[in-house]
Amino acid sequence: MSNSLFTPRPPSTPPGGDDGPPDEPPSQRPTAFGPTRRGLVLLLALMAVLGGTAGAGILALAGGADGNTTTTITQSAPTAAASDSSNASGLDASALYASTAPGVVDITSNGVTDTSQSTSPFGGPQQQDTTATGTGFVVDGKGHILTAAHVVNGASSVTVTFQDGTTRKATVLGQDNATDVAVLSIDASGLTLHPLALGSSASLQVGDSVAAIGDPFTYQRSMSTGIVSGLDRTISAPNGFTVAHAIQTDAALNPGNSGGPVLDASGKVIGIVDQIATNGSSDTSSGVGFAVPIDLVKSELTSLEAGKSVSHAYLGVSTSDVGSTTTGALVQSVSSGGPAADAGLRSGDVITKLGSTTIKGTNDLVAAIATQKPGDKVTVTVRRGSNTTGLTVTLGTQPTQATSSG
Repeated sequence: MSNSLFTPRPPSTPPGGDDGPPDEPPSQRPTAFGPTRRGLVLLLALMAVLGGTAGAGILALAGGADGNTTTTITQSAPTAAASDSSNASGLDASALYASTAPGVVDITSNGVTDTSQSTSPFGGPQQQDTTATGTGFVVDGKGHILTAAHVVNGASSVTVTFQDGTTRKATVLGQDNATDVAVLSIDASGLTLHPLALGSSASLQVGDSVAAIGDPFTYQRSMSTGIVSGLDRTISAPNGFTVAHAIQTDAALNPGNSGGPVLDASGKVIGIVDQIATNGSSDTSSGVGFAVPIDLVKSELTSLEAGKSVSHAYLGVSTSDVGSTTTGALVQSVSSGGPAADAGLRSGDVITKLGSTTIKGTNDLVAAIATQKPGDKVTVTVRRGSNTTGLTVTLGTQPTQATSSG
């Protein structure tokens, strides 16, 4: 199952267990444009609040400005990579940590949606008041902070804690549950901010050295190192659809890491920590972790900072891979009244192209749709029995929540 990297505070008990069966092989796993995938765990630490006393103790850390109205901005200096860039030793971990850790923040959210009892990595609303802890990082001198949307989803209050122990109340400026990204805003007066530079996920290669900094099990600003283990993965989004181009890494990620930065050897952010894969027996690091790619984040950052909603293209099908001997995305179901249905797509069709992009499997289809906008007209090439045909589809706007049929 897929787990979010949240951690209970204090860590007196282990995080809740994975609630679903082991992950299915990719060829058997329906992908959302419909249902979410199992086998992933969100790295968020949750603690149910009984009577409100535990939550009050945690949120008492929050404080106001100290009266100093000056904001100091210190940009993190690029870190020189070691000579061997083929593995985790290709980065200078000590130098990277020293230059970037001050820009990483602890996030405590009160009243978040408790997802611990659902088979989805994000779950459904539970009738509990919960406190969650995750991670975030400063992106500019205005007091904007990036984190994962599931860290603050439904929160009644959010508190940010800096490396020196200073706390600020935060406001959620913008949130996109289709990509699991949120932008927070704090009053930056009197603070010395250390914004982290945003890199590019487009140039990553398998084997590149990376590091993650976060709060696993509330151990603040812990660093783990590893490599890029895979690229162009698809992971579940909080709204039940899928996030394209996710980065896979073997760096240790655990509950509490959610929303923290994944850094390249130079100290630039190339992803936001999101989920880990498990076999259903543990919610701790499996060596298979996933991050939302920073290029996807950058494409919507300005809108989220302005509090605007972000829309995504929608086809309206649920698909799976065809198998090992043939290529294409097999349509499992078609949403009634959706763009695909209106264009004549049927269950059993095999999508082989979207526009000029060849579709070898479901991951390719997810990625291809992500490059489009609502209202775009595209030709979807499908194999139907022994025939191949092209259907013109006017892409719609992705619903706020996926249904079982996509």
